Amino acid sequence: MCGDLHKRSAVDRTHTSEAQCGEKRKNMIEKEENFRNGTIAELAKQIALAARTAPKARGTDNLEIAVVTGHDIERLAQRMLSIADATGQQFFARDAENIRQCGAVLLIGSRVAPLGLNCGYCGFATCGEKYREVPCFFNANNLGIAIGSAAARAADLRIDNRVMFSAGRTALEMDLLPGCTMILALPLAVKGKNPFFDRK
Repeated sequence: MCGDLHKRSAVDRTHTSEAQCGEKRKNMIEKEENFRNGTIAELAKQIALAARTAPKARGTDNLEIAVVTGHDIERLAQRMLSIADATGQQFFARDAENIRQCGAVLLIGSRVAPLGLNCGYCGFATCGEKYREVPCFFNANNLGIAIGSAAARAADLRIDNRVMFSAGRTALEMDLLPGCTMILALPLAVKGKNPFFDRK
């Protein structure tokens, strides 16, 4: 009797194990296009960290960094189309179609905060003479280094990207990075062919 119970228990365990394995097998095949944008959005966080750790003049960090995903990408694209219509600068419309193909858009902005070096690179002899709204050269330079570092990390991850003034300028108009006076964007896409080249 005990032997029969033991055999039935072993059979039950085998059936349970086979059923669990069957469930796992069902979930083992997943098409790349189903997880593509989610993966891009996650990797965009790594790319953002690369921007944050980029070298900065005097070690002063005036950067704001954010990742745009999902419906907010369409909001950004729609505003870019509006700017194209209002200004006649049709590259805004071209770039809007580009970012619609992206899984994420990285925004990197800088606040204006002169470093007190009196370098004269902004066109004024001293930081004190510079008008407040005039960008500090070193703030802009830090922004450029950061966007370059981000683009390099994206390339390491084999994610197609392109630095965009248009999307950054639109993000500035939308106040997506409050306090910033200049923003550059890095759209991130994974396609069979890089969507950021051979553009009309």
